[in-house]
Amino acid sequence: MRFSVITPSKVQDWKRSFITRAGDDPVKQRTARISVNSTIRRAKSLFASEIVKHLETVHLPDPPPFTGIKFEPKQTTFYRSSLDVEMLIHAAREELSRAEPEGFKVFLLAVMVGLRRREIDLLEWSAFRWEQKVIRIEPTSYFEAKREYSYGDVEVDSELLELFRGYRARATSNFVIESTVSPRPGATFEHYRCTSVFERLISWLRQKGVTGSKPLHTLRKEFGSQINLKHGLYSASRALRHGNIEVTAQVYVDKRERAAIGLGHLLEAKEKSIIPMHPQAIDSIRSSQAESF
Repeated sequence: MRFSVITPSKVQDWKRSFITRAGDDPVKQRTARISVNSTIRRAKSLFASEIVKHLETVHLPDPPPFTGIKFEPKQTTFYRSSLDVEMLIHAAREELSRAEPEGFKVFLLAVMVGLRRREIDLLEWSAFRWEQKVIRIEPTSYFEAKREYSYGDVEVDSELLELFRGYRARATSNFVIESTVSPRPGATFEHYRCTSVFERLISWLRQKGVTGSKPLHTLRKEFGSQINLKHGLYSASRALRHGNIEVTAQVYVDKRERAAIGLGHLLEAKEKSIIPMHPQAIDSIRSSQAESF
């Protein structure tokens, strides 16, 4: 497709029809607006000045395709957990650890380490720092993060390390997740070694009630929420390897602590208190009543 075909009016038509297809369902409309904003943001970045200045031999459309195209109102993206993560981990251990070991490893790296899909796909055993009890995300011959701040160490539980020591002893390649598909570091499209493993795990997660369009990413958000609950927002942001704490707060963690005003006790019904009478007082009353007859 030629750039000249993509005009602002056609972009606007696409935007309108995409949202219209959501129908009258407010939930679907909200999802459509989020998708529209995400798509336009990514497509618009292709025409950023830092990119087009290197395209002197390419005839760019005039005006640019996104001239005058406005984003939809920003939708609230706070994460609201609907998982019982402890029960989910227990179910995975019972059902996946033997029947689907590679899926079980993916599950653990997502929900207990908070790794992204691509990080899991290309994770090598050299990332495990056994003595320091961390998994180190760093550039390799096959992996390069989209952003520099995505590199870093993630602290992990000793029990998780011991489990992966067992997997390491039986490993047949340098990659943590076994797959017959080779990595393609030079690919110009999104390529995963472990697509079939991801798909089977996602199907299992949906059966367990992990809803949403990206169940694996939901596990990463749950990881962040658990860190936030136990150690605070700053630690959650560090563990998720975000560029700033605002992204963590707005998108990746569920607020678990209660922040009610605490004045509800003022609305409680007060029962009349009954003060017990002294036995001598009771005898005195009885005597006076007897004399009156």
